[in-house]
Amino acid sequence: MKLTKTLLASTALTLAAGMTFADGHMASEMTIVSWGGAYSNSQLQAYHKPYSEMTGVEIINDESSAEAVAKLRAMNEAGNITWDVVDVTAADSIRLCDEGLAMEIDFDEQLAPAPDGTPASDDFGDTLINDCAIPQIVFSTTFGYRTDMVGDTPPTTVCDVFDTATYPGQRSLEKRPIGNMEWALLCDGVAKADIYDVLETPEGQEQALAKLDTIKDDVVWWSAGADTPQLLADGEVVMGSTYNGRLFSVIVEQEQPVAMLWDGQMFDLDVWIIPTGLPADREARALDYVKFATDTQRLADQAKYISYGPARASSAPLVGQHAELGIEMAEHMPTDPANATNVFNFNYEFWADYRDDIDAKFQAWLAQ
Repeated sequence: MKLTKTLLASTALTLAAGMTFADGHMASEMTIVSWGGAYSNSQLQAYHKPYSEMTGVEIINDESSAEAVAKLRAMNEAGNITWDVVDVTAADSIRLCDEGLAMEIDFDEQLAPAPDGTPASDDFGDTLINDCAIPQIVFSTTFGYRTDMVGDTPPTTVCDVFDTATYPGQRSLEKRPIGNMEWALLCDGVAKADIYDVLETPEGQEQALAKLDTIKDDVVWWSAGADTPQLLADGEVVMGSTYNGRLFSVIVEQEQPVAMLWDGQMFDLDVWIIPTGLPADREARALDYVKFATDTQRLADQAKYISYGPARASSAPLVGQHAELGIEMAEHMPTDPANATNVFNFNYEFWADYRDDIDAKFQAWLAQ
């Protein structure tokens, strides 16, 4: 999909907010990589369209974020970087930064301050997890279930996913170890505080896979964030994991008989990274774009289209109503106190260190 706009004058275009945009030293086209579906649409509405309208830049959307690490490694090896800005999870940003595949950012120099002048580094706070990751949103991976397929006792805990006697039928899980391994150990009796200590051992990994074995024959494996919402909408699964914003879309916007299971939700971050090795005009354009797309107002604007919490403190008070439905969005955020009573604290650093090894073991288990 492309957004094509008439190229504006090559002299700088200065907005009321004081941000300066395109001149002759910036590329007139950029490829932005994300996850597709309702999430990419929220970025299109909140970031891409306004930026293109102001600058005349043509934005090409790519939906390959699930493969970002492998593809950026291959592009770097080939010396041909075709992406300009990439949306990745926190753990993947750590890997890309450690491998030198993502640019380091001077947050206070290259990102916009809050409206009151608070430096970006203070405004983003704990969401700044490494020198390359430019935070966007706080989201969670959690479960949705069909309200018409669970009888009179709907699931209340994440461990009900493993209860095929009470809740027969197919369930969908992501085709990767992240999340699945933690939930498996949690539901096999491992204390929440001990999950990652157990999971770093071969014995703990085998324990998690053994628990997943108990439902393996009932699982539909997904790789795209839009898969579970579609499977739920079609009644092909009784419950399934996905991102909370995708479930918001199928529940609230599409009015499907689906409900959210917030118990055991895993908080995570989505961040922008800019690949290393870009030509100067493309790097300048990418930096200009992320400065715009992560300012206070733009992050609040995204929450008009999807129920993800903005990563900046100054954006949170600006979160209002859904752009089309007119409902208040704050109560649909994973960070809302009513939804965050039993959160699982996802460990980005663990998965940055162990992802490749556990991935290999998980894929071998899938193939058995």
